[in-house]
Amino acid sequence: MAGVQNIKKILILGAGRMGAWLVESMCLDYEVAVFDKDKAKMKYLFNSHRLLSYDEIREFSPDLVINAVSLQLTVKVFEEVLPYLPEECILSDITSVKTPLREFYLNSGRRFVSTHPMFGPTFANIKELKNQSAIIIQQSDEEGKKFFRNFYCSFGIKIYEYTFIDHDKTIAYSLSTPFASSMVFAATMKHQEAPGTTFQRHMAIARGLLSEDDYLLSEILLSPYTYEQLDQISKKLDELKNYVKTKDTAQLQTFFQSLRKNLTEE
Repeated sequence: MAGVQNIKKILILGAGRMGAWLVESMCLDYEVAVFDKDKAKMKYLFNSHRLLSYDEIREFSPDLVINAVSLQLTVKVFEEVLPYLPEECILSDITSVKTPLREFYLNSGRRFVSTHPMFGPTFANIKELKNQSAIIIQQSDEEGKKFFRNFYCSFGIKIYEYTFIDHDKTIAYSLSTPFASSMVFAATMKHQEAPGTTFQRHMAIARGLLSEDDYLLSEILLSPYTYEQLDQISKKLDELKNYVKTKDTAQLQTFFQSLRKNLTEE
């Protein structure tokens, strides 16, 4: 993987599933260190420096820091490590909701690059990421953007650029809508002795979704743009309920056609 000339040393904050993937993916091309207050999480991360204190972070002196902790801790962890980072170090995050980070970055006075890999260990095959997607925030530092473009492109990942606000609006549509639909399915599900194929597929999706960390699910659903999407779901569900209640076959068929049109429009 072709790197960015000035970025040689990378510190990854958080050794969860995405943090561990980043360590594994970058450790052969860069000098990588990882820091997590839960030291047990770093036990099996090889080809990297496992840092145990903030003083060791200062000694490592990274060129780029990737914050891979959960959203509710991201700003707090940044604030804790900032005094131990060199001034020229680029800050970065991979959070799924950017609103809290925008103000932090603008107030920090630091160079930053904010990205969002639109995949995770639950649903994506981490060993085969071709045709997966990632978002890079337009307001990010150019050197940081170049680094992540190179990194994502090395996996065949499609890259899109959005502003902070447009990112969160896009996520509210692309994640909160299917998340909410799967949760409603799980909330009203009854186990069946002879489930059909469609039921089994929905069951697999719902189980995969609910195996995610509760904080991740909360991050998506508590986006400032999620409620509008949920309101659209509720309105369409009320519309469908009315057609069923009145046994209006003609309206149902029109409804089906509108759905097919939605699925075929690009």
